[in-house]
Amino acid sequence: MAKEIIDLRTALDALEEIPGQLVSTNVEVDPSAELAGVYRHVGAGGTVARPTKNGPAMIFNNIKGHPGAKVVIGMLADRKRVAALLNTQPEKLGFLLRDSVKNAIDPVIVGADKAKCQEVVYRAEDEGFDIRKLVPAPTNTPEDAGPYITLGMCYAHDVETGESDVTIHRLCLQGKDEISMFFTPGARHLGAMREKAEALGKPLPISISIGVDPAIEIAACFEPPTTPFGFNELSIAGAIRGKAVELAPCLTVNENCIANAEYVIEGELLPRKRVREDQNTDTGKAMPEFPGYTGPAVPEVPVIKVKCVTTRKNPIMQTCIGPSEEHVNMAGIPTEASIIDMVERAMPGRLQNVFAASPGGGKFLAVMQFKKGVPSDEGRQRQAALLAFSAFPELKQVILVDEDVDIFDMKDVMWAMITRMQADVDIINIPGVRCHPLDPSNDPSCSWSIRDHGIACKTIFDATVPYNEKHRFHRAKFMEVDPKHWLPDFEV
Repeated sequence: MAKEIIDLRTALDALEEIPGQLVSTNVEVDPSAELAGVYRHVGAGGTVARPTKNGPAMIFNNIKGHPGAKVVIGMLADRKRVAALLNTQPEKLGFLLRDSVKNAIDPVIVGADKAKCQEVVYRAEDEGFDIRKLVPAPTNTPEDAGPYITLGMCYAHDVETGESDVTIHRLCLQGKDEISMFFTPGARHLGAMREKAEALGKPLPISISIGVDPAIEIAACFEPPTTPFGFNELSIAGAIRGKAVELAPCLTVNENCIANAEYVIEGELLPRKRVREDQNTDTGKAMPEFPGYTGPAVPEVPVIKVKCVTTRKNPIMQTCIGPSEEHVNMAGIPTEASIIDMVERAMPGRLQNVFAASPGGGKFLAVMQFKKGVPSDEGRQRQAALLAFSAFPELKQVILVDEDVDIFDMKDVMWAMITRMQADVDIINIPGVRCHPLDPSNDPSCSWSIRDHGIACKTIFDATVPYNEKHRFHRAKFMEVDPKHWLPDFEV
């Protein structure tokens, strides 16, 4: 891709040059459920209820109730589009991110003259201040607890060590200057920072940057053990671009924000302050989450007291649908990188590639392509699967396939499972392991073996051919030709 990408705007410019990757509309759309309803048909994909499909990113130029506002959705809802935006090939994304972790470039602080995110400033003490009017955050469905910020880069630092972290959280606009923030128990470093500040009775300053370089959005989805406590994921984005991410000091709290973001919300996570997530709707539901189900509203969630909203001139709001292919890519590609890194260190050269496949929402399912080169490699494929569970604790199922299977084509993966796997010996169950609370089946009501909500039976499906039987499993070999000789416009 010729254009240098440094922020959301240059990313959109780059997509405009690729046919079929970006569409827009000037027809008015209601951000309350209608916007997501439209994009469900255009390009959501993932675990969204059918009918849906993978498609282009989309810009809505006419948002009901928000004159002059624009909302973009689906920037990362296609693996080829992600690869184009990160200047690599779709099958190499996991390797790019693995290498970026190893070659991290720390972010830098810039002056106010480079803080494009602060071109327009709205302070909480201003008359008529209301984040619900300033930030055109959509609701995904009519049942949502309220408007949600789904792609906010939440940035804070540890009150004792000063170490910083960036993560993406479920953020619901609860009032004119309050936002609720959902934390998956024990899964995010920022949650540990909040708990530490609360134990000291202190508020935790936080910034929420919306509308940024896609490299930042991908990098923010890394999790431990690949990125341990104290590892600033913005440094991964720096490595992807070969240039440090620029941060700017916030105006009202002691924290930094992403300097070229479209929107920045500044505030404080209040100690011992909680609200019911659906206090404004009483639906009992929060918003659609990546497994494809609407998450239950949490009875008590921490609260951010908003101090200020800053924006660029004519800002562009960015959002995503929770269960969409966008989540698959954002969560799944860092998952692939984590698995590749851990397995490669343990058994170099055997693991060919990994795909955090769409049916698992990017978190629950990994397809691992493993090459058995010598007789002693038999059995190592299952060791690799065990390492994958260690590399990414939220992983629930692993499918192992040989090097002749296209892991990015689930039909090919299913073919391998049907023709190369015997269920009585090739399905390995590991019960009673902590996984993810948003999978509704990970609950004692579904199995006597589950002792607590969020515990799962992890499973390995070994669809690899036994090494000494490889001679019986050769795929049919076709003549190699270039179809463009007969169909010049044909795309492979």
